[in-house]
Amino acid sequence: MKHVSHTIWIVAAAALAASGALAAPQTIDTRIGKLSFEHGLPTEKSVTRLFNEMDFQRAVQAYLWALPIVSQVQAKIAQKENTGAEDGDVGIYEGYRGVSVWLTANATTPYIIGFYDLSTRGPAVLDIPAGAIAGSAMDFWQRPFTDFGITGPDGGKGGKYLVVGPGQETPAAVEGYTVVHSPTFNFGYFYRALDTDPAKAEAIATGVKAYAYAQRDNPRPTRYLRPPAGTKLMLTIQPRGLEYWQQLADIIEKEPVEERDRFFLAMLRPLGIEKGKPFKPDERQKKILLDAGQLGEAMAKANSFDKRFPGSRYREDAHWDYVLMLDPAQDLPGYSQLDERAAYFYEGVATSKGMVSQTPGVGQAYLGSYRDKAGHAFDGANTYRLRIPANPPAKQFWSLTVYDLDTRTLIQSRQQIADRSSRMDIAANPDGTVDIYVGPRAPKGAEKNWIPSVPGKAWFAYVRLYGPTEGYFDKSWPLPDFEKVN
Repeated sequence: MKHVSHTIWIVAAAALAASGALAAPQTIDTRIGKLSFEHGLPTEKSVTRLFNEMDFQRAVQAYLWALPIVSQVQAKIAQKENTGAEDGDVGIYEGYRGVSVWLTANATTPYIIGFYDLSTRGPAVLDIPAGAIAGSAMDFWQRPFTDFGITGPDGGKGGKYLVVGPGQETPAAVEGYTVVHSPTFNFGYFYRALDTDPAKAEAIATGVKAYAYAQRDNPRPTRYLRPPAGTKLMLTIQPRGLEYWQQLADIIEKEPVEERDRFFLAMLRPLGIEKGKPFKPDERQKKILLDAGQLGEAMAKANSFDKRFPGSRYREDAHWDYVLMLDPAQDLPGYSQLDERAAYFYEGVATSKGMVSQTPGVGQAYLGSYRDKAGHAFDGANTYRLRIPANPPAKQFWSLTVYDLDTRTLIQSRQQIADRSSRMDIAANPDGTVDIYVGPRAPKGAEKNWIPSVPGKAWFAYVRLYGPTEGYFDKSWPLPDFEKVN
């Protein structure tokens, strides 16, 4: 009986197929438009549309995936452009003008930055001075392979780090060095000199050295370079247009392919980006890459400025988010933090374990505000007030810094003021609170507490806590919204 029923079903299905009742629809409406088929087979026009859409979707996601490494490439290019620095040289950035080239940098402390390519001279020595230093060395995906200074193995006492690159053997008899491994040939390092004594800060800034381990007995003298006065400086924001993809293609050619990235590299092949081949996109590829970069950046803005990660809001009573929602290693047991790293590396640069410290009194904490109390973007033509509650939970100091939304660098005002901090001479209210104003004109009597904004330019803000204490970690210290004032 069962066999008979099965036979009847086959006969019925054949009859329906012959009549056309089971034929696939000849057209379907989709989010990319109407697609046509011939007996279920996509027509030539539909095939073209589908492949273009496939390549476009993949390129958009590749834009987000590539943000950390393209950002590092741009940073190295900008350092050379602004200071003339080569491998082993050190760039020193201090004050409003110097710091303003870097994504969401802190204007309160100087930055010391260097880059090095291990592929040309083998393992390198990074000789870190003693002192109040907070920083790290990172591969070109911006994964720190060691902190140094206060939160590093040297504990602020200084020391020599031996950096070994992909496939390179650790030299024998390396006693006296902390051996670390970089997954990429190119690496960068940075630190902030936290000492308030100018002479000590200068000694810290000019104390680091980077040189080939093979030349350790007679290393090339380190050059310490600052951006020259009177020149226009290149910003470190990721490039737009085809330059973004050109930089990606160039660095892919130089660095090893990691297992986690193989699918992304496969998706880029139809768009002309392939290891071992020159990047020469045709007109179709150029259009897709340009469109993908435009939409990819829009997605990056949403991902950075309206974070949807669980637990990203500091407290539910105000629009302050944790800036860093990623583990510095970027890889968790079940997945790699694609969105989390894209969120941070669109708006910021460089990480360290100290930047996500969970130990009270150690490291730094970062909170970002991208909307006012009413939920609107900050308008440079308006004036806003932030009332910082008394006793900010910072063992060392706190600062408020304002950034241009488009460039994610210090807001560019005629007054060249982008921050206010507890290290400055600012006025406090009788109850210990501090009112900071951001607007095109200083409120009368509040000049010391004013950060100028620029009409026609949107902005966002960071609050930094150096040496965050318990009130930050348990969220008992409230931080209210910016409020628009007359």
